[in-house]
Amino acid sequence: MTDNDQRALTGLSESYAQARLRSEGFNELPRPDQRTFSRIIVDVLREPMLALLISGGSVYLLLGDVKEALILIGFALLSVGITVLQETRTEHVLEALRDLTSPRALVIRDGERRRIAGREVARDDLIVLAEGDRVPADALLMQAHDLQADESLLTGETVPVRKIAREAPVAARPGGDDLPVVYSGSLIVRGDAVARVTATGPRSEIGQIGVALHGLEREPPRLQAQTARLVQLSALGGAVVSIAAVVLYGIFRGGWLDAVLAGIAIGMSMLPEEFPVVLTVFMAMGAWRISRANVLTRRAAAIETLGSATVLCTDKTGTLTENRMSLAELRLPNDDALLAKTSSALPQQFHELVVHARLASTPEPFDPMEKAFHSFAHATLGASEASGSELKLVRSYGLRPDLLAMTQVWQTTDRPAVVAAKGAPEAIADLCKLNAAERSRLRQSVEQMAGEGLRVLGVARASRSGDDWPASQRDFQFSYLGLVGLADPLRAGVPDAVRECRTAGIRVVMITGDYPATAGAIARQAGLDASTILTGDALKQLGDVELARSARDINVFARVMPEQKLRIVQALKAAGEIVAMTGDGVNDAPSLKAAHIGVAMGGRGTDVAREAASIVLLNDDFGSIVTAIRLGRRIYDNLRKAMGFIFAVHVPIAGLALLPLILDLPIIFAPIHIAFLELIIDPVCSLAFEAETDEADIMKRSPRPPNEPLFSWPLIGWSVLQGMLAFAVTGTIFLWCSWRGMPDDEVRALTFFSLVTSIVGLILVSRSFSTSLVTAVRRPNPTLAWIIAGVTIILGLSVLWPPASELFRFGPLHADDLGVTLSAGLGVLVALEVLKPLWRAQLRRHVTPPGPV
Repeated sequence: MTDNDQRALTGLSESYAQARLRSEGFNELPRPDQRTFSRIIVDVLREPMLALLISGGSVYLLLGDVKEALILIGFALLSVGITVLQETRTEHVLEALRDLTSPRALVIRDGERRRIAGREVARDDLIVLAEGDRVPADALLMQAHDLQADESLLTGETVPVRKIAREAPVAARPGGDDLPVVYSGSLIVRGDAVARVTATGPRSEIGQIGVALHGLEREPPRLQAQTARLVQLSALGGAVVSIAAVVLYGIFRGGWLDAVLAGIAIGMSMLPEEFPVVLTVFMAMGAWRISRANVLTRRAAAIETLGSATVLCTDKTGTLTENRMSLAELRLPNDDALLAKTSSALPQQFHELVVHARLASTPEPFDPMEKAFHSFAHATLGASEASGSELKLVRSYGLRPDLLAMTQVWQTTDRPAVVAAKGAPEAIADLCKLNAAERSRLRQSVEQMAGEGLRVLGVARASRSGDDWPASQRDFQFSYLGLVGLADPLRAGVPDAVRECRTAGIRVVMITGDYPATAGAIARQAGLDASTILTGDALKQLGDVELARSARDINVFARVMPEQKLRIVQALKAAGEIVAMTGDGVNDAPSLKAAHIGVAMGGRGTDVAREAASIVLLNDDFGSIVTAIRLGRRIYDNLRKAMGFIFAVHVPIAGLALLPLILDLPIIFAPIHIAFLELIIDPVCSLAFEAETDEADIMKRSPRPPNEPLFSWPLIGWSVLQGMLAFAVTGTIFLWCSWRGMPDDEVRALTFFSLVTSIVGLILVSRSFSTSLVTAVRRPNPTLAWIIAGVTIILGLSVLWPPASELFRFGPLHADDLGVTLSAGLGVLVALEVLKPLWRAQLRRHVTPPGPV
């Protein structure tokens, strides 16, 4: 006996297996790189506002003012905390989706069978497979009995494939029948086998896809890039002005530490650091809001990109369909047909066909088609007739490469045995010995059903007395009973979701590995244009430029290999489309990562697909992606309102910081005041915009252009106008109070209060770009009401509570002073509402995308 023969009997020794694991690594996929806590901290420390806050705190420490130093440092820690929270929350939610326990595998080692963790399977291990097992690694079949495997996680195909044992390996890819290889991640749905592991971890088919993912670069988040660029430019301008202010203050007024504080306050007032903070808050709140619609956001930047998606690429199996087979049509030899979904009761003439289709299946099926037969029989037949409880399975004949049919023999005590067969229609025709005319009619029926996207099987029956069973199923005297058509049904909400995508100007494209007839049938049911279907074979003949040109008009791609899905996504991107890609299988992972927005299915989806995606649908409902798109558009709309407001509010803040220096008046705002405004009132007020409900036409617009800037010139102009008006009002109050000789602390309090009420006025004006305040007020926003109440309480405490008034250096305010502050906010609000119609046309054209397509 050779060493190979001995190994075939005993498998690896435990010591050899452990040595191989040490040399080749465990049977697991590498985890993607994740941002560590220290890396997040380093990124936050690079922010200019944090440097200003720490600098201000350091100066206060030098001046001996520990209280204000601690306040500023506290604001710095708050900024760090917000960022760390956002970066870690979605990864923690995703980890909850994982099955942290390694799947078990049955191996033969040292001649004994033992259960081990799947990650401990080594190359050349012998694995024992049975129905219901998940294959732990790629392996060559040494023994196989009636083996079928569901490889849909790798190929996207719902229908299991047959497997046979061979002595030598063959070059093969997943998805073909009669191959001697089983693949990691596939599910055994019939039969049993012994196989020798040929590839583990990153060397398996699944692993190779995972390795390929590391070579793909994600799309950079456009909003972060735009806001970072704007903050950098503002920081540069603010630094120049601040340095000039420090020099002038120190030269003409003396007191260089005070000059540094004034310079820091001016720098903080001119630096729109709230942009990244508010962007973070919006994305975090957006992720939470979208999660309530069963959509997990792994990368918050994808929320913004959703609103500009122009093409939604979707897999068929498990995405548009339910990833389960069901009986769709029954057809008798005389061509009488019954559509299962339209019939409330099963006519008597179809009973025998349904009964024998179930009897030709295993009693406890794993095969999705056999599950469909059992389910339909139990739903349409009587309990005893459906269960066949009086029958006993005594013999099974499995599928063979030369006869694609299987037969089950059932015996009772007082009647001849019932023999039921099902399989490929041509195989059933051979078993039943149909003549030429009958075969022609059968072929026409099969072609008609297959054209409807159905997988067609034939069913036959026979009887046999005694218990002498023939060696081959060909030796029974079969009678042809008819055809059954099976389909992976369309998800109930898909047509409505596709229709809403079309209204929103989003083209839905199906990319599937299934046959063109099936793909076309599902596409038409979903409401897609399937007049032209491009197959994988035809796609091979196209260059990248030709494919990009074709991809603009074709909505259905069939018989597509995984690497071709990636080509299609890249071709659409090259054509200028903003691409969202949905999928659930390992084969979808590269295209999910390459797309602008990758959307994975969380329930049936694989870990590899979820890791590659930006968004995960927790309920596997295609309609949820439309909800996510609507929320993405709403978030972007509201984000622009918030950003416009922040841009506007910086004008009076910066103006009031510079005005005393220019006019040689007492400095009214210290860094503590600017920090209070920018790190508390600004972000908190911006939450009011995040809570704004979506506009009525939000899903009737075309997707916004991908190169559209966050700030258009009309938006900047409108924001500057708002800010200048607020500055004019508050600056006038400051100058009037100063020239009247009011104490500095009272001037500071009155100006600060007037500025805050003006900010509230800006919030109310900015709730909508295109509608009036009266219309906006009709849309409820409880968050805004709570914010206004909170601001009122904080302002009251800052004057009435001595520790707070001492910290902010506020003097007492009288009733007429409060009247002035309220009049300031009301005046800003009324004036801007009068001016808004003059800007409305420009804002609608540049801020709101055009109407429906």
